[in-house]
Amino acid sequence: QVQLVESGGGLVQAGGSQRLSCAPSGRTFSRYAVGWFRQAPGKEREFVAAIRWSGGFTAYADSAKGRFTIQRDNAKNTVYLQMNSLKPEDTGVYYCAVSKFTTAQAMGVMTQSQIDYWGQGTQVTVSS
Repeated sequence: QVQLVESGGGLVQAGGSQRLSCAPSGRTFSRYAVGWFRQAPGKEREFVAAIRWSGGFTAYADSAKGRFTIQRDNAKNTVYLQMNSLKPEDTGVYYCAVSKFTTAQAMGVMTQSQIDYWGQGTQVTVSS
């Protein structure tokens, strides 16, 4: 069983930065993609960014390009989402997700039901 432990959420002012961490446990993820989705109040969950564990290939939503960076640390078995120049519209619950035997790009168009594992979510609030 895979468990995703998330950390790093909180309150930040617009223009600030925040880093989220996701530490999958339970197995190795060399053929998996790990990503972040977010859900704002009253809105559907949407893709933010993903990374293929093997090779490090990445994919980003248009809203994240140029501001967010997703990286993995193989030694720590952790994926990070570095978020810079945050905007109030970035507010939401951020979920770490893992999809088996897929690419970062493919993860970007997956529905919630197609994701194999979800984290519990961490709240990010950007104040104006």
